[in-house]
Amino acid sequence: MQNMLLVLVMGLSGLCQAAVTVQVQDQTGQPLEDAVVELVASTPAVQPATSAEVRQQDLTFVPFVSAVMQGAQVDFPNMDKTRHHVYSFSPAKEFELKLYVGKPEAPILFDKAGIVALGCNIHDYMQAYIYVGTSPYLAVSGADGKVRLQVPAGEYQLRLWHPWQNADWQPVSLTLAEDQTHQVSLAITHQQKPQKPKKGFGAYTGS
Repeated sequence: MQNMLLVLVMGLSGLCQAAVTVQVQDQTGQPLEDAVVELVASTPAVQPATSAEVRQQDLTFVPFVSAVMQGAQVDFPNMDKTRHHVYSFSPAKEFELKLYVGKPEAPILFDKAGIVALGCNIHDYMQAYIYVGTSPYLAVSGADGKVRLQVPAGEYQLRLWHPWQNADWQPVSLTLAEDQTHQVSLAITHQQKPQKPKKGFGAYTGS
């Protein structure tokens, strides 16, 4: 499916900064949650290291999709009473946090761009994703499908990713010198997010 890009100029905001809103929708025109939007500048600026957190809460990873800049450190606190064993075999980051409760001794450094798929060796249904980008201008869409970013004026590539996408989305070049709204469409195969199994026969009964 070809990319759809609709640009609506919303007014001037000066020559130094541009407020950008990206509305992400699926192939049916419905708002798409958990989509990562990244704006990559043609001349990247040096940015300080950042931090983030992926919790294990109610026997799921929260959030389901995270977006961090390359070089970020991510904590994996366990908010549940049961122990978890967090791991990833992804090329962008291989790591393992063996059975633990509470907060691990140190965060994990994500020093390579790419997609990191998370799992738990104790609870096979637990899954989550960390998108590691090369730009500080990235975020994950909410239930309304929107991402809002404040960026310096300039030339950018707009990149889009979702864990359920049917194919890679081709980046779009943008010139940003004023406030803009962009509507983009991504074809996905809808799935159900991982969730705690219901209690009962054959189901996990811990907490």
